[in-house]
Amino acid sequence: MIVQDVINYLEELAPLAYAEDFDNVGLLVGNKNTPVSGILVTLDTLETVVDEAIEKNCNLIVSFHPIIFKGLKKITGKNYVERVVIKSIKHDIAIYSIHTALDNALQGVNNMICDQLGLRNKRILIPQSETIKKLTTYVPKNEAEVLRNALFSSGAGQIGYYSDCSFNVEGMGTYNGNEHSNPKKGEKGKIHKEEETKITITYAKHLEPKVIETLFKTHTYEEVAYEITTLENKNQHIGMGMVGELENPMDENDFLTYLKSKMNTKCIRHSSFLNKKIKKIAVLGGSGSFAIEAAKASGSDAFVTADLKYHDFFQAENNILLTDIGHYESEQFTKNLLVAYLTKKITNFAIILSNTNTNPVKYF
Repeated sequence: MIVQDVINYLEELAPLAYAEDFDNVGLLVGNKNTPVSGILVTLDTLETVVDEAIEKNCNLIVSFHPIIFKGLKKITGKNYVERVVIKSIKHDIAIYSIHTALDNALQGVNNMICDQLGLRNKRILIPQSETIKKLTTYVPKNEAEVLRNALFSSGAGQIGYYSDCSFNVEGMGTYNGNEHSNPKKGEKGKIHKEEETKITITYAKHLEPKVIETLFKTHTYEEVAYEITTLENKNQHIGMGMVGELENPMDENDFLTYLKSKMNTKCIRHSSFLNKKIKKIAVLGGSGSFAIEAAKASGSDAFVTADLKYHDFFQAENNILLTDIGHYESEQFTKNLLVAYLTKKITNFAIILSNTNTNPVKYF
């Protein structure tokens, strides 16, 4: 097994195409073709984590947070980021970060929080938009079925729970070739006159490289004419945060006690009590202030997140109980999720959960 094999499994769970634009995800250090001796899963890649990987003979670190986030102009070891990169390269250790790709995954970070809290009737809080693409191309009528089936095999035509691939009969016409047109492969310069069919098919955007590769591999023209458009959908299976419900409503004091216990946190900062029962809860691991309005709009009684600033708490406006449980605390179970997932996918290989506590925040 090589590094790329592990990456392929991880991107089945959380395709990088759905990571946020600002993020730096994927293979950050190392060669994708390197044979894997061991996999260490961590929340953050610190020097102590690299030391742990060396000790445990793991040459691939799967990290939630990216160690390289901003551009590196020099690598001299002057800060912890540069020292991690230097040590990793020196010991041939690859580092892969999944971050917001997993934040946006249906079975990702926020689903894990919901499971920790025992929430039911879960759904995405902020569905991601523009996740579906549409390919339109033309093909000789007698070859349309072959191309259609090839595109299906590449994963196109399957969006959520429905299939979509159409032949547009109205688009059918006569293709009159000339010396400047698109002849079939191996027949450059020949003149063709044949009937064409328009094929339109939708696909999830993370499949685009595979769909285009299949189109060019299967299509018989030397130069393939095609068009790709982005649909303005809102994907109910991909997005930031989740909303769920407790089986039984709780008083606010009881809920905070429950939250503190289930999320293993020593401190919860929260907005004013509303003197109401807590049943419907919005969650978003990591920095979630941007989702306060979405949590309120969802009708949630409480919002569980982290990194709220002083003025963020004013946004509660007696409509919702805002709770800040800490950044590390909100994402701490993510590495358990990744270990469990990879262990199921790679049954004959040891996947090691890092025992290094990478939380930089201490409580007195």
